[in-house]
Amino acid sequence: MREAALRAEQEHVSRVYERLDAERARAEDALRRGPAAGGGSAFQARLESAVATDEAARRLARLSGVEQGLCFGRIDHRSDADGPGDTFYVGRIGLRDGDHEPMLIDWRAEAARPFYTATPGAPGTLARRRHLHLRQREVVRLDDEVFDLEGLAESERGGIVGEAALLATLRRGRTGRMSDVVATIQEEQDQVIRSALQGVLVVQGGPGTGKTVAALHRAAYLLYTHRDVLERRGVLVVGPNATFLRYIEQVLPGLGETDVALATVGELYPGLRATASDSPAVAVVKGGLAMAGLVEAAVLDRQRVPPGGLSVESDGLTLHVEEVACAMARDQARALRLPHNLQRRRFVHDLLEALAVNRAEQFEKIMDEPLEEIIRAGQVPGWLQELLDEAEDAPLLDEADLRLAKEGLWHEPPVRAAIEALWPELTPQELLTDLFADPDALARLGADVPDVALLHRPPGSPWTTSDVPLLDEAAELLGSDDAPARARRRAAARRREADELYAREVIESTGAETVDAALLAERHHDEGPALTTAQRAAADREWAYGHVIVDEAQELSEMAWRAVMRRVPTRSLTVVGDIAQTGSAAGAASWGQMLDRYVPGRWREQRLMVNYRTPAAIMEVAQDVLAAVAPGEVPPVPVRDDGAPPRAVEAGVAELPALVGAELAEVATGPSAGGGVAEGRLAVISSAARHPGVLAALPDAAVGATPEALDSPVVVLTAGEAKGLEFDSVIVVDPAGILGESPKGGQDLYVALTRATRRMTVVHDGDLPEMLGRLAEGQE
Repeated sequence: MREAALRAEQEHVSRVYERLDAERARAEDALRRGPAAGGGSAFQARLESAVATDEAARRLARLSGVEQGLCFGRIDHRSDADGPGDTFYVGRIGLRDGDHEPMLIDWRAEAARPFYTATPGAPGTLARRRHLHLRQREVVRLDDEVFDLEGLAESERGGIVGEAALLATLRRGRTGRMSDVVATIQEEQDQVIRSALQGVLVVQGGPGTGKTVAALHRAAYLLYTHRDVLERRGVLVVGPNATFLRYIEQVLPGLGETDVALATVGELYPGLRATASDSPAVAVVKGGLAMAGLVEAAVLDRQRVPPGGLSVESDGLTLHVEEVACAMARDQARALRLPHNLQRRRFVHDLLEALAVNRAEQFEKIMDEPLEEIIRAGQVPGWLQELLDEAEDAPLLDEADLRLAKEGLWHEPPVRAAIEALWPELTPQELLTDLFADPDALARLGADVPDVALLHRPPGSPWTTSDVPLLDEAAELLGSDDAPARARRRAAARRREADELYAREVIESTGAETVDAALLAERHHDEGPALTTAQRAAADREWAYGHVIVDEAQELSEMAWRAVMRRVPTRSLTVVGDIAQTGSAAGAASWGQMLDRYVPGRWREQRLMVNYRTPAAIMEVAQDVLAAVAPGEVPPVPVRDDGAPPRAVEAGVAELPALVGAELAEVATGPSAGGGVAEGRLAVISSAARHPGVLAALPDAAVGATPEALDSPVVVLTAGEAKGLEFDSVIVVDPAGILGESPKGGQDLYVALTRATRRMTVVHDGDLPEMLGRLAEGQE
């Protein structure tokens, strides 16, 4: 059934691409030929030709830009007594066949609206929503959401694929309880999806509750129903890793590339993609709120007053500014309450002025020495005495002289270096690199930071994900002197205004009234393709998003939350996670711990309590672990009682290949293209200590939570990498090692034990932890 569904969808997708190729060929032909020559003046003809050519080029660019993921969805309306309901395919643009019948509906069209707004609790007229996942032009996977099984045509009911097939099986269970389960799942997720845009919604859900998918459908729903707000400001989705970002591409195709910015915590600072991790102890230090005070202290520490004042050589003179004047310049700059690099402009101005006045005073003194001798001798003529009396009341330097003197001093290397040493222009990277490389500065400035000495590291060390919130904090305090950029923007705006005025005059003189003056002027200053909302937002650290979704939010540290909240001043967020699965030592112990600082008592929680993916026998083992390490947390209720019982095997790493082979044979569901078995996915989740040995024992296995590795039959992961993923079969290696390798080892073990949807084996070569006593009873 699955293969038949894939073939049927491939036939339609191939026809859609054929139509795209035909439309693209027509646009290319129009671009080559240009518009037919018409009447009017020669200039008017050229003008019309230029505009038409520009339109053809834009259409060709649009047709070329939708090649990837052209068709991503299908909606089936309920059938009725007269026959099957309408079926529409949804994609990035609209296309019609030769008879002008719709082959593909533009996702922005009204007919495509149910694809984004239908939910289990309010499906409207939809019976099914299908997601099509394409690789190049090939349909590689289908995922169905069935709203009304009876509303599908009989021929379609057997072709349900993806997670919907599991739900359909539950609905068809022999007891009414199974039908109730599906209704509960749908109601829970519908409440998440349709919750109000305003405020902070926390989606708390344990393993197998579908919280991530519900939150991403919420993003699609919000983007569609609040398009006027979110299309302009965009949505930021913060995920734990690149694998999560693949989920976005699967669930939000057609929206993600324009209105949704995707980032991990390590990518929140524009221009940086940090993937390295700190040790748990260092991550705790960097994630603590006290780091905000340390970063601020480090900035203030770079605003210095020289003991004894500032002295610098210039033109054979030693220029000097008293210490009290330097302190006054510093305090006046700080009083502006601007970021460091903007305050610096005032500080530099004041010191240059003080140096210029000091130099003028010294020059005056040198020039006045001969005159003073004449005065002391009593030989001053009356006319000279009058000039001297007038000079006493005149300023030493007028405004123009002072400006020229300051400019001249600023271009003298000794002067510039002296002022830079007192108040340097800094980047966040420079500030933190210098701070972490200086143990004395860390000890002097970080008295309120526990274990601050752990931050010491040499310059050139790679940036870690824990550093990114600190860089963001530093950027907020440092700011940037954007005066040159603002001057360039003003000049560009003046040029555009002049060009548009000229274009309007040309259009009026030629009578080409249908041509837009702004468009004609813009063609002469084309700076490349226009950036989407997501592209502009991702490049702008100060962008204010309309909504932010955070997945695996329990892993974010206090400093990471500061960075996230900075990006959504309206406090419109969807926070998704499970406190029971917090694996980061710097992560959340409760939602209130992280959120009450920003929205005290004003966040709402929606709990997902039905686990419909993990078999009950496996979940019972995991619940024992959770009860031991987090007794206050309530696990979701499993509803599946199928699958083999979990087992424990006492074995060494060398025996893993045989275990892996046996498990793959158990979970294989069909033939692969090469003639072997395929489809079943197996993960080997090991402790960090046993990870190298497992890799050596399984040289053909994929490694890490990358999209490519997760497409392999066997992948080797750590517990942290396995978070948020699921597999047909899971082999957990060295549970005692996982338990003891970090302060959150118990939560990591809970994660590892809840990744399987069909089979689970725990491999150990010593005593099983006491909390796995249920497995010890059936020890092999």
